[in-house]
Amino acid sequence: MISLVIPIYNEELLIEKLFYRCTQALSTITEDFEIICVDDGSQDRSLEILKSFHKKDTRFKVLVLSRNFGHQAAYTAGLQHAKGEYIAMMDGDLQDPPELLASMHQKLLSEQLDIVHGKRQKRKEQWGKKALIKLFHFVFKRFSQISDVNDVGNFSIMNRKALNAFLSLTEKNRYLPGLRFFIGFTQGFVYYDREDRQDGEAKMSTLKLINLALDAIFSFSDLPIKICLYTGLIGMILFFFAGLYTLISKIIGIAIIGWSSILLSLYFLGSIQLLFMGILGEYVFRIYKETQQRPIFIVKEFYSEERNYNN
Repeated sequence: MISLVIPIYNEELLIEKLFYRCTQALSTITEDFEIICVDDGSQDRSLEILKSFHKKDTRFKVLVLSRNFGHQAAYTAGLQHAKGEYIAMMDGDLQDPPELLASMHQKLLSEQLDIVHGKRQKRKEQWGKKALIKLFHFVFKRFSQISDVNDVGNFSIMNRKALNAFLSLTEKNRYLPGLRFFIGFTQGFVYYDREDRQDGEAKMSTLKLINLALDAIFSFSDLPIKICLYTGLIGMILFFFAGLYTLISKIIGIAIIGWSSILLSLYFLGSIQLLFMGILGEYVFRIYKETQQRPIFIVKEFYSEERNYNN
């Protein structure tokens, strides 16, 4: 059995295409499959349309969260409810082609892999978004302990053994591509060109992408702390030489009269201290969220072929 997990948030224009393309793509592999669409607090007609397709084909299941918990939490909810021996992940905007799932599944079996990622060769998206994503992948690859995550997103397929290991990771600040690489196992790639969105508006705004990037960097890299350390060391060296210059200029009588240099130094040091406090605050906030032990998501309803229930 194959399970396909798809988070949905305000995608009423795409659900019909999503249903037919995904069912046709999975039918080329096996008729024993399920598609779990996780409604992440949609405010349009997405949930209504999802339920109508569930009535047409009960393999098309609908997991309804009690509110919007975010993209990564919605994926986690779907993965926890997946029953398949092989489990695939795909965004609901159809930028990742479901027709590629057959090739990914075949590679998983033929090469005896545990996880196969879809790796993007080209991105047909707006240049500003592409530039930000390339910058993030460059920084993440250089400064994290994970090197192969470059140009890899959520589009993937894994076996049950890998999924069980993946679900054992319970942190609240989640970057799923990084977590998939963290668990290890044998992994491979299928290369493809990522299409631009055809219908509707992108749900991952620039701010959400930046927040996701920060979660990834703070979770898998010590770069922020190193920035504090190296900036502090450079500042100490610069001010040592500045103090030496000031002392010599005082002795030989060429010191500049005025307080501008002192004020600039104070402003500079104050800004650096605020920057460091902000970085440390990010770590403290993430530690605080982990210690709260709140659930990553809350399920409101689940429409499946066995039963439909309300929590």
